Amino acid sequence: MSTTNITMTPGLSSFLKSVKSSPVESSIEHLISLLKRRQIRNSRPCAIATAHLMRRVVAAFRVTDISRLIERVQKVGQRLTAAQPREMAVGNIVRRVLGVIREEAEEDRDGETSGYSDAGSESRPQTPDMRGAQRPTLSSSISTFSPLRHGGIEPLESPSTTRISSVDELSQLHREEGSHRPPLLTSHISYAVTNTAPMVTSMFNLLSHPQTPSPIATPPGSHSPIGRSSLTAQHLVTLSAAKDLRAEVIEGIEEIIDELAQVDDQIAGYALDHIHSNEIILTYTSSVTVQRFLLKAATKRKFTVIHAEAFPNNHEATHATVTGHSNRDAEDDMSAEHFQKPLTAAGITVILIPDSAVFALMSRVNKVILGTHVVLANGGLVAAAGAKTIAKAARMHRTPVVVVTGVYKLSPIYPFDFDSLIEYGDASKVFGYEDGDMVAKVDVENPLFDYVPAELVDLYITNLGGHAPSYLYRIVSDHYRAEDTNLSKVE
Repeated sequence: MSTTNITMTPGLSSFLKSVKSSPVESSIEHLISLLKRRQIRNSRPCAIATAHLMRRVVAAFRVTDISRLIERVQKVGQRLTAAQPREMAVGNIVRRVLGVIREEAEEDRDGETSGYSDAGSESRPQTPDMRGAQRPTLSSSISTFSPLRHGGIEPLESPSTTRISSVDELSQLHREEGSHRPPLLTSHISYAVTNTAPMVTSMFNLLSHPQTPSPIATPPGSHSPIGRSSLTAQHLVTLSAAKDLRAEVIEGIEEIIDELAQVDDQIAGYALDHIHSNEIILTYTSSVTVQRFLLKAATKRKFTVIHAEAFPNNHEATHATVTGHSNRDAEDDMSAEHFQKPLTAAGITVILIPDSAVFALMSRVNKVILGTHVVLANGGLVAAAGAKTIAKAARMHRTPVVVVTGVYKLSPIYPFDFDSLIEYGDASKVFGYEDGDMVAKVDVENPLFDYVPAELVDLYITNLGGHAPSYLYRIVSDHYRAEDTNLSKVE
């Protein structure tokens, strides 16, 4: 009986199936190999693969020491980023995982600190309370002249009663009652009235000598805050080592994976706020995020889309996007499930133009919507080659440029060397090798990406909402820790 062996093309799907059963070190080497060979490329597939690998690394880590777990994740992140430095989404996911670990460790530390204050009081030595050993007895004869009686308990006198109208009369009254004055007011002596009149209990008396113990009062003994002692270092180490935070960290990584799956739908939810009826929108490349953004707006708006073909690296995918016949396999970020229908089927008028016609048509465009490969901390972005030309043309015609991107593409790295961010592809797509005489005389370069400065972008729309380029630093500080910016620095 013959068996049929199904061989999967190396890519994202094959890696996700193998990472569940393969050893951790083999999965790390597998992903490094796929990144180096560019069999997994673009931000979304790289982010998904990295998140699943990080979950596997954390689950297989058998040591409860948080510092060693952070060091382990940092070393794996160094190897992944070194394999493909221009895929910054890999480093972004590693930093997010490190942030989850540090956050869980801080919450656990705060919980233990509050727990120590309760648990430590039970094991503290009791200090005898000497204040109650020789408590003075209550005076049997309390003066009827009491500040509490005259100031707050007795009712006001009528106008016909005799009042103390001078200092001399007050002094005479004090001398007459001097022999009956109670001792000085302390916490053990009350001004309770002991004459034959109906007894009036003051608030001070209730607080000084409660008749029944309060249900919320601190019980005496070992729970008393008197005589607290600090916990020993050995106790701290024991409690810290007994706590395993892997379950909480894995839950945080799964939230990141869910975010990657829902990011396009969340961004598309803001489409109706930014696209209006009868507008002319210019877009570029076959970005899934941009296409879903436009499809969401098309449910309630009628507008026109001018689609530049992005020759020579992305024109085939752009044609497939417009016509609705995607020719990409499942490993790329544009699988068949991403497009239920083309833009034209959604009622959008789509005009496909060559890149050379962008400047001529920009005067009629109301808005430019671009996708991105990565967004940097200074507000600039790395997008498909040709995006900078479109952004400059838009600035010349005062046309707003809107960039749609997920937060996972936002990197805390500052671009000190712009040229290092640019990746170059196959030069034969620009100049065929069949023209051998010409190829030998010129140097041909085919950049895959462009760096677009922040001043050419008017608005970023992320899964958290719309933000100006100058506000991105705040999102960076909310999602990444400063100590994790440089992954090459191991603690």
